[in-house]
Amino acid sequence: MSDVNTQFAQAQQDVQQLPERPGNLTLLRLYALFKQATEGDVHGDKPGFTDIVGKYKYEAWAALQGTAQETARQQYVELVESLKSGATS
Repeated sequence: MSDVNTQFAQAQQDVQQLPERPGNLTLLRLYALFKQATEGDVHGDKPGFTDIVGKYKYEAWAALQGTAQETARQQYVELVESLKSGATS
């Protein structure tokens, strides 16, 4: 297991232990980076206008299309680290 994969696994645990809940935009970014890191480019149909949360999640993930899974893992780790230090909310 590479160092980034180890850090990614740790970041997944750390994000559950954050002292306060991140804002919605940060949560969307975390979601999109996680999906890109674990599944690659977005797939499936975009949710309709009645599923607003699903639509925003899909769009956030789609914005990362073409990003390498390794890069997405590294960005996820960096975002979680910044949240732990209180730099981002």
